[in-house]
Amino acid sequence: MELLYESELIYGRLLAIDQPHLIERYNRALKSFGFPATELQKFNIDRTGFSPEIARELKDPSYLDPNGVNRRFIILTPAQADLPVVHTQFSNTSQLMYEFFASNSRAINALTIKDVIYGEIEDSVSVVNDIEDLLSINQVEFRVLSAQNVMGQAAELRLLVDRLQDEPDAWRNDELINRMVELAKVTGDIRANSLVPDKVIFRHNAFWTSHFGGLFVFVDDNTTTVIGDPAAPGFRRSRPWQVNYISIKDADQVFQFLSTTGRIELPRASWIEQSGYLENRGEMIIRHLIQSLEPNRDLTNIDRIWLQTWIHANASLINHDGTWPFLNAVKREIGQTGQLNMAEIDPKRRFLVIRALPRHPDAWLVNHLISDFVPWDFLSRYVFNKPGFYADYQGWSPPYQAHVVDTLKTVYLKDKEGLRKRLYGLA
Repeated sequence: MELLYESELIYGRLLAIDQPHLIERYNRALKSFGFPATELQKFNIDRTGFSPEIARELKDPSYLDPNGVNRRFIILTPAQADLPVVHTQFSNTSQLMYEFFASNSRAINALTIKDVIYGEIEDSVSVVNDIEDLLSINQVEFRVLSAQNVMGQAAELRLLVDRLQDEPDAWRNDELINRMVELAKVTGDIRANSLVPDKVIFRHNAFWTSHFGGLFVFVDDNTTTVIGDPAAPGFRRSRPWQVNYISIKDADQVFQFLSTTGRIELPRASWIEQSGYLENRGEMIIRHLIQSLEPNRDLTNIDRIWLQTWIHANASLINHDGTWPFLNAVKREIGQTGQLNMAEIDPKRRFLVIRALPRHPDAWLVNHLISDFVPWDFLSRYVFNKPGFYADYQGWSPPYQAHVVDTLKTVYLKDKEGLRKRLYGLA
């Protein structure tokens, strides 16, 4: 994993915290959560305030994520809004945090000038024992605190201001006036600075969770759909009258759900030919086959000519796998007719040629789901399913790990938005 860290492919784009006053504020939050203060002079944080260095120091990678629910957060600066979330058991933690930052920007800007903001994203459950616990989470509430109680003091000052305005003789009360002056030294002018978050309740919509080996929950108007391992506790038993359960092992049912709910883009010449989507899949399967046959081969500086030579030399293996010939046949069919008859294709192979409908709000989650059916496409795994990618990475040989890192640095990191737009239609 060190190679990933050095290449900024894990824990990349985090915010360095090395100023003494910010470290002191972070320690106040840690102590409030029951942890000892850090002795580090520098560490990095993500959007939620999670730090991989602090996690290593505490020997607790889930120090902000106890029991996998009620996620904790530590906010030192409004700049965290633009950071990724690198450790979570729910795919929508990042979006919930972003909405909190966006909805309460004035309060966050004002509070972090003087204090640290911390708290929990409270769900309706404290522990997830079965699927019913997950389905009961309809909304979350941000329970927000500040170490120096700036918010509490702002609320007290607001009450005193109201008294001063409403009670005719309040201005004669020296004790009241002195208290207002004392509070204003901490809070500033509360008429100009909002110090209390306005919006703290948010909807908990479609998501993936790492619980029970990985589970997808999609929310539609009349039903909720759960896609996961049938061995998960509560599968097909929790709310069977209003929940549609689909086994992740049933490729046909998963495809039919995504298709009938309008969440995927079927292969059409209009996007297939200009995106290079099938060509990318083809390159990924060839790399996978090379790794499977020759795991210790050095793939440094390979090019298209070398790959073409390898393909010719290993035609029997490639034909036996069948993926490369299938992709070439699809390209020919789309080139001739402009589309593909999906009913004639083996259900598992359908995921090779579809992508999430870019304009659908669940597009990223759907591409994550698709990547589970094409695990050897390490590019799509890295973009949409980093937990899956990191698990895959640890099982590869060192030469293939180096090759994957080099490919991601060259193909993806140099122009993330451009690649996502071209292959997946996403910004």
